[in-house]
Amino acid sequence: MSQDSPSLTHSRLYLQRLGYDTPPAPTLETLMQLQLRHVSTFAFESLSTLLQVPVPIDLASVEQKVLLDGRGGYCYELNQLFLALLQELGFTARGITGRVVMGGPPDALTARAHRLSLVTLQGERYITDVGFGGMVPTSPLRLDDHAPQATTHEPYRLTLNEGSYTLWAQVGGEWRGLYVFDLQLQSHFDYEMGNWYVSTHPASPFLGQLKVALIGPGLRRTLHNANYAVHHLGRDSEKRKICDVDELLALLQEVFGLRLPEHPQLRPRLSQLLTDT
Repeated sequence: MSQDSPSLTHSRLYLQRLGYDTPPAPTLETLMQLQLRHVSTFAFESLSTLLQVPVPIDLASVEQKVLLDGRGGYCYELNQLFLALLQELGFTARGITGRVVMGGPPDALTARAHRLSLVTLQGERYITDVGFGGMVPTSPLRLDDHAPQATTHEPYRLTLNEGSYTLWAQVGGEWRGLYVFDLQLQSHFDYEMGNWYVSTHPASPFLGQLKVALIGPGLRRTLHNANYAVHHLGRDSEKRKICDVDELLALLQEVFGLRLPEHPQLRPRLSQLLTDT
């Protein structure tokens, strides 16, 4: 087992949440099902950085938050948890990191602040990612295949330039760069530094912000502060602005399946978001 992902304590509960009564075999079909079921079950969410509370990423803390406390998380949490499960099931897998370029030029030199995983199956390499918010891939992607690859949602493709890979998604007929990554070995220090930046740095796009996403059949649900959207495959998105705190709290619980943290600043922070947006 890789050093960057110790053994799960609650693997049976994790598998049950993903619809498995017994551990599945480490096959490509299993990897595909695990990824899709994970992104359809556990929400990407940034309530901790909205509240500006610590985001511990040791595995025990992540298991407590996601599997026991009814929360979601972001890449340093969700991909840490998913990698530990893959390794426990017998997959050859390890963590890697990259730079998010979504919304900007694909060659932008942004912070190395995204975590994903590299899986090797029968000599073929795949990337798997369950922690990239509203544009998370819903299927593993063959690393060495640079043609467009179908997923259960949009097509994706990978390009390689001087040792760095760029992940692209086809949205509205246009290829958009999402993040750039390489295959450098990572230690827990690398993840801690990236997570510290994401959760505390004033320039982090997560600090004091609410970002939530969850996959559904043929759709993606996203929430950015007060802006809620349901993006459908093959037809127009539904978008609306949330103007009421109780409506926002209900959305987080009923649509995204989150058990809200008991924090005295949760309601005031959400109210301020609605006022500022």
